[in-house]
Amino acid sequence: MMLPLDLLSGFFAICILLALTPGPDNIFVLTQSALSGRLAGIFVVLGLCTGVLVHSSAVALGVAAIVQTSSLAFNALKIFGACYLLYLAWSVLRIQPEPIAVADPSAAAHKPDQQKSDYFRLYRRGIIMNVTNPKVSIFFLSFLPQFADPARGSVAAQIFILGGFFILSTLLIFGGLALLAGTIGTHLRNSTRAQNIINKIAGLVFIGLAIKLATLQR
Repeated sequence: MMLPLDLLSGFFAICILLALTPGPDNIFVLTQSALSGRLAGIFVVLGLCTGVLVHSSAVALGVAAIVQTSSLAFNALKIFGACYLLYLAWSVLRIQPEPIAVADPSAAAHKPDQQKSDYFRLYRRGIIMNVTNPKVSIFFLSFLPQFADPARGSVAAQIFILGGFFILSTLLIFGGLALLAGTIGTHLRNSTRAQNIINKIAGLVFIGLAIKLATLQR
């Protein structure tokens, strides 16, 4: 085995603890699940996991080192991410709450395509949310290599394996958050007043995350 079981177990335990620590990603999952439901939250989680795969690949290929050493690359990435979060805040705040209505059978044929489009959009948001955070890139660059050893074989292969365990921990913890928040959100979304409150909270959260990302230092 390339990586010993005790090392993988310790690494996985650390990943679980990191996933449980409050941060932009799990807040993003909570707000989106409360706003759009459990399945929507799961697609956000899948997007975030895809972002983790991108970061793992970047570390394995050495690309992430550019972000760590180049101020221009670091600042460009964080500004893009902050602007995207502000766009999400604007999108949420402009939504007009509507009571949940019984589905019209005549529109059932169009619903699956619309749902697919909405879920893909949330999946894409999860990817952008994760990939455009330079702090995540630097974290992976400094964290994953600590558990890799050239004596065990290909370092790149070990990085991908470690990234896979990180993704698994993200799926478990963030997926659980999505299911919990989505269940609570189902009851809240039946009230237009509650919807309005959720939208405002989500908008403020996105604005706060944008400010935090824009003022991020190395």
